[in-house]
Amino acid sequence: MAQLLTGEEQQELLNIARKTIVDYVTSQTVPAITSASPGLNLHSGCFVTVKKKGELRGCIGNFVSERPLYLLVQEMAVSAATRDPRFYPMKAPDLADFTIDISVLSPLVKAASVEEIQVGSHGIYIIKGSHRGVLLPQVATEYGWNRDQFLQHTCTKAGLPQDAWQGECDIYLFTAQVFGD
Repeated sequence: MAQLLTGEEQQELLNIARKTIVDYVTSQTVPAITSASPGLNLHSGCFVTVKKKGELRGCIGNFVSERPLYLLVQEMAVSAATRDPRFYPMKAPDLADFTIDISVLSPLVKAASVEEIQVGSHGIYIIKGSHRGVLLPQVATEYGWNRDQFLQHTCTKAGLPQDAWQGECDIYLFTAQVFGD
């Protein structure tokens, strides 16, 4: 994915996400923030990932947004910190040492074939019936997965059998500009 955001815009988004998490965890408020920065006012999907000591602590996102990116980052930061069902909501002691990654997403494109998947470049969104699962592009690289393993883990996350991707399901691909603190 082309670099949509400058280094300054990336840092501004990270600062917004961090301030939002700290304010929300300590006082249940979301800070009022505005930005005139062109990149931060894009209407793009994003995921916010919170890690504690390098381990996943929460990750929530949206593929599309009718709101400016910086407002979606605020919303996803609160959700990643306090609403990811895999973890308890962050509390004040959790604020001592956490990191944030933000993934700004390209639009989804339906894959005609799994051969289109470029591990490390593409994220995968699988849909079958009411089951949905997504893994960001960097996940396959972090775990050293090949294409089949990436597809299998995305199916598992969707609550499907690992080989469901070989049958009737919709597979969407996306890229992301990923940055963190």
